[in-house]
Amino acid sequence: MNLIEQAKKQAAQAVLNAYHAAVQAGELPEAEVPAVAVEIPKDTKNGDYASSFAMQCARPLHMAPRKIAESITAHISLDDSYFEEISIAGPGFLNFRLGKKWYADAIALVAQMGKDYGKTKAEHPEKIMVEFVSANPTGPMHMGNARGGVLGDCLAEVLTWAGNDVTREFYINDAGNQVDKFAHSVEGRYIQQLKGEDAIEFDASWYQGADIKELAADLIQMHGDKLLEMSGEERRKVIVEYGLPTNIARMQRDLERYKIHYDVWFRESGLHSSGYVEETVKMLADKGATYEKEGALWLRSTDFGCEKDDVLRRANGFYTYFAADIAYHRNKFEKRGFDRVINIWGADHHGHVHRLQSALDALGLDGSHRLEIVLMQLVRMMQGGEVVRMSKRTGKSLTLSDLLDEIPVDAARYFFNSRAAETQMEFDLDLAVKQDSDNPLYYCQYAHARICSLLRKMEEEGVTVPEQADMTVLSEEEELALVKQISLLPEEIIGAAADRDPSRLNKYAVALCAQFHRFYNACRIKEAEDEVRDARLVLCRAARQTIYNVLTMIGVEAPEHM
Repeated sequence: MNLIEQAKKQAAQAVLNAYHAAVQAGELPEAEVPAVAVEIPKDTKNGDYASSFAMQCARPLHMAPRKIAESITAHISLDDSYFEEISIAGPGFLNFRLGKKWYADAIALVAQMGKDYGKTKAEHPEKIMVEFVSANPTGPMHMGNARGGVLGDCLAEVLTWAGNDVTREFYINDAGNQVDKFAHSVEGRYIQQLKGEDAIEFDASWYQGADIKELAADLIQMHGDKLLEMSGEERRKVIVEYGLPTNIARMQRDLERYKIHYDVWFRESGLHSSGYVEETVKMLADKGATYEKEGALWLRSTDFGCEKDDVLRRANGFYTYFAADIAYHRNKFEKRGFDRVINIWGADHHGHVHRLQSALDALGLDGSHRLEIVLMQLVRMMQGGEVVRMSKRTGKSLTLSDLLDEIPVDAARYFFNSRAAETQMEFDLDLAVKQDSDNPLYYCQYAHARICSLLRKMEEEGVTVPEQADMTVLSEEEELALVKQISLLPEEIIGAAADRDPSRLNKYAVALCAQFHRFYNACRIKEAEDEVRDARLVLCRAARQTIYNVLTMIGVEAPEHM
C-alpha cells in the first residue's frame, strides 16, 4: 500500500543481491556489511532513489567506494523491479531511475483505495489514547484550547491512518480548587445582581468573565432570590450543580462546531467518588514511594530526579490535583489497557511532565516510555497588523466561540494546524479569511475545485473520464513529478504520526496543490491526443482524490465549486 517503501525495499534487495553476486565472482571480498539504506535525494536529476551503500562498505571491504559501486552495478539485476536504470555518481552513490510501471501502479493504487488512499497497516499497531483540550469547565474555551483542539484531533487522525487503534478523550476537571473558585465567583455575581455591587466584595482572584455574570443571571431567573436564604455551602452546591453541566454542554457544542468529536468525556469527580484516587495513593504508599510530613502525605518525587517532592494528600485530608492526575493515568493504562497515551498540554505545564511519568514508573506502569506529552506553545492572534489582546482574568478573553464567529471553522482548523506544536505561532485573522492564493487553505481548496470543474466540463463535452488508462504514455517532467507527489501521502502520514506532528499534512497539501498547478499549466489536456488526454484525466482524478484525503484528515472541506 506504500509504493515508495516498496521501491526502497526493491532497490535495497537488488544492491544486496548484487554484492553477494560480486563476492561469488571474486570481485568483492566477503565481509559483514551494513544494511542497505535507500533514500529519495533532494535533487533527483541523477536518480529517483539513491544509496550510499558503496561508501559505507569502504572500511569493511578495504576498497575505494567507487570500485565497490562499479562492481555492484555490474552484477545488479533490476528485473521484476520498479527500476529501469542504475548509475553511479560522485564518490560512489548508487542512483536508481524509476520505470513506467511504478508510475502506473502509483496512480492505480489511488483509484483502488479511493477515500482510504494514504492509510497503512502499522507493523506494530498500538492502542493509543490522545487526550487534548481538557479545559476546566469553569468558563469558555480560549485560544490555547483552540490550537490544542486541532493539534490533538489531527494527531489522532494521522495515528489512525498510520494503522493504530485511537481514542480521543476529554478530561473534565470537575473537582478541586478551581470548582470552589468557580462557585464563589458565580455566587458573588448572584449576590451583586440582587443586592447591588456594594453588597459583597468581589475577590480579585475569582473568575471575572461575562460568562460568570450570565450564569448568575440564569440562577436569578430560575430561583429568584431564594438562594440567599440558603447557607453559603448549600448555595454554592446549587451553583455547581447548574453551572458545571451548563458549561460542559457549551464546551461540547463549541467543539462539535469546531468539528471535534470525542469518543470519551471522562470526569475527574468520578475518580474521587469511586475511591480510585485513594486506592492509587495507597498503592504508592505500599511501594514505599511516599512519606508523611506535617500531617500531609508526600510523593518522593526527588528520588526520580525531580526538583522537589509533591503533596498527594493535604493535612486536611483532601487529595491534590496531582494525586487525581496520577490516578487518572493509572486508569488509562491499567484499567483501560492503552499501550500508549499522548497528552496535548500547554508549554507552561512542562514541569509537570517528568513528575507524572515518574509517579507512573513508581506504580510499575512505565510512564517514562508509555506516556508522551506534546507541549504546545502559545498563539499570538494578529489583526490589521496588530496583536489582538486577550486576558482571561479581566474577562476580555477571545474565546473559541468568538473566533468561530469571526472566521470560518475550516480556516481556524487549517491555520492552527499549520505549525508544529512546539513552535510559537502567529494567527493572522486577516489572512485566514482572504480568498486568494496568499491564503494556503484557499489555495488548496481551489486546486480541488479546479479539478472538479475540469472533469465536469470534459464530461459535459462528451469526453468520458476513463476508470483506467495507459499511464505509460506520461513522460513530461510535470506529469511524473505530480505522480511522485501523490505517492508521498502514505509516507507523510507515517512521518506525521512518528513525529507527533500533524502540521506536516498542511505542508504536504500545499506542495501537492502547487505541483498540480504546475502540471495543469504545462500539460494541455483537452487538445492532447486521446490516449494522452485520458492518462492526464486519470492523473487529475488521482490528484483530486489525494487532495480530498489530506484535507479531510485536517478536518476541512474539499469543495467542488468555488
